[in-house]
Amino acid sequence: MTVIQEPALDEVLLKPLVEVALTEDLGRRGDITSQATIPVDMQAQLQIKARQAGVICGMDLARLSFALVDAQIEFTAQVADGEWVDADTVLATVSGNARHLLTAERTALNFMTHLSGIATATRQIVDSVAEYPAQITCTRKTIPGLRTVQKYAVRCGGGRNHRLGLDDAILIKDNHIAIAGDIKTAIKQAQDFAGHLIPIEVEVDTLEQLQQALDAGATLVLLDNMSPKILTQAIAMCKGRAKTEASGGITPKTVQMVAETGVDFIAMGYLTHSTTALDIGLDFSTELVLNEQ
Repeated sequence: MTVIQEPALDEVLLKPLVEVALTEDLGRRGDITSQATIPVDMQAQLQIKARQAGVICGMDLARLSFALVDAQIEFTAQVADGEWVDADTVLATVSGNARHLLTAERTALNFMTHLSGIATATRQIVDSVAEYPAQITCTRKTIPGLRTVQKYAVRCGGGRNHRLGLDDAILIKDNHIAIAGDIKTAIKQAQDFAGHLIPIEVEVDTLEQLQQALDAGATLVLLDNMSPKILTQAIAMCKGRAKTEASGGITPKTVQMVAETGVDFIAMGYLTHSTTALDIGLDFSTELVLNEQ
């Protein structure tokens, strides 16, 4: 099994996400189903298991989901984020108070299924264009509040992140150009503002706009919604002058066609807004009853 070695996110970033999710789920009265059906002192051991093959992501979020409900729950991971697993692989075992295990179950699985789905789709797309120089990147088209972990999932799948936020880099888009007046003016204003440490990228829709951007000194261009034929011409114009990134409705079905043009980067909002969750479940393994006389 392959593991993409991506540094884990700090717990300080993850804890607020889990707290919000648990608060939403617990509501005003907590898990009344478990309270009604399970003895207060019952202990259990369960397994988090992949029900289909894929890349795993979200182990720390799952661990925190259980820990914040009950610090005494034991969470033992069997795999790491970024690891490709087969169906029926045990990802972790959790043991402790049965009520508390079931209370945390859905929050833990929601994070894992969603993020593992992103990581799996990313790995499949990255593998599909492995023979080309293009690198797969995600976008800012993320679920509000989950951007950090969604982009982490992309990295676990072997992709790269575009901007994490508006403060990462300058990306001059069509509306910026329209308001600034023209491409040359927008680029000049951005260069004066940015200094030498902030990267500047310019979005263009036509070869004419691309030429204007190159003449104005652009070194990174976003080639938006171009056909493969036009994209190939655009990349030829940029050789030795600017790095290229393709964007605009690119899907797993079209990504290879885009990669064949020789583009440097391929931006895909699909990775974070249209991927399918990976099927992961929490399965009952054994149970022990405390204080059995």
